[in-house]
Amino acid sequence: MNTMSKSLRIVTIVGARPQFIKAAAMIRALAGSSTKIVHRLLHTGQHYDRDMSARFFKELDIPRPAVNLGIGGGTHGAMTGRMLIAIERALLKMRPDWALVYGDTDSTLAGALAAAKLHIPVAHVEAGLRSFNRKMPEEINRVLTDHMSQLLLCPTTTAVDNLAREGINAHTELVGDVMYDVALYYRSGIPASALDRLGVRSRGYFLATCHRAENTDDPARLRSVVEALRRVATLAPVLLPLHPRTRNRFDTLKIKPPLNVRVIPPVGYKDMLILESEAKAVLTDSGGVQKEAYFFGVPCITLRPETEWVETVQTGWNTLVGVDSQKTFEAATRVDEVRALPRPSLYGDGNAAQKIIEHLIRASTSSLR
Repeated sequence: MNTMSKSLRIVTIVGARPQFIKAAAMIRALAGSSTKIVHRLLHTGQHYDRDMSARFFKELDIPRPAVNLGIGGGTHGAMTGRMLIAIERALLKMRPDWALVYGDTDSTLAGALAAAKLHIPVAHVEAGLRSFNRKMPEEINRVLTDHMSQLLLCPTTTAVDNLAREGINAHTELVGDVMYDVALYYRSGIPASALDRLGVRSRGYFLATCHRAENTDDPARLRSVVEALRRVATLAPVLLPLHPRTRNRFDTLKIKPPLNVRVIPPVGYKDMLILESEAKAVLTDSGGVQKEAYFFGVPCITLRPETEWVETVQTGWNTLVGVDSQKTFEAATRVDEVRALPRPSLYGDGNAAQKIIEHLIRASTSSLR
């Protein structure tokens, strides 16, 4: 397509909570675009739990997906394979000009691969991230997706540099982080009184999350995480919204939450924003939560030995502790010192989604396609 006389057809492929959040920014920006764009949403069903899926669609004003494949559960290979077959079938019917994929989940890889095989250009939002740990399925997904994409939309200069080292220089764009767009938009409308409903007070608690397979599927690591939370809870209460995978592992391994660690069901996006922004500090193995903590100027303690968000570590606002309970406790005692550090702007100006649309339109009228 070398003209914009007809509508630009975009299919957004999502499947997991972080992708719903990123898609919300894009959907809002697409609705305000003056260019003729036909946008359709394809949901793989990777997060099929209501608390992980339907609630976010409603809360973030995401329209009902045009296609919901209902594929969730199983091993990475089995789930990716089932998604690949079903996404290919859907794309053959929709024939979009672009397939828009986000992040690093199995849905990301399956969507990119299905589109690439059909010669549908792929635009990867959050391109160029690297943890340099190939044992993480997310690392495999993001590397492969980047190398299949025609438009690489990077959140940070580090991401751009990572791609350059891998020989990807063309069609790489620094746009900022769409999660920053969404966080700014929704946090401004949440009153501080929301904390009363959640039963905590500002800076009177640590917020913890744990869901990555390398932590939950290894009994020794999971018990080490629980021990770390127990030690941190001697400083202030720990609030733990428990991911369904982690809850199942707690039940299977008969793990009981320590005293002063308050386990609650998964919370909605807006509640999570208020909990993150008002916490004493955040302990997490989630990439998205690491960033959101930085957005709000909240110290982060990451329950992994590495992170794809290296800038947060370089500034001192994020401390990598793995599952070492002593390192975790020591980091928790230093959070007031962290708050005194400079916090440079790392993730753009809150207009990443609009920039992505502009790059899609520009690429659609160039020789790229």
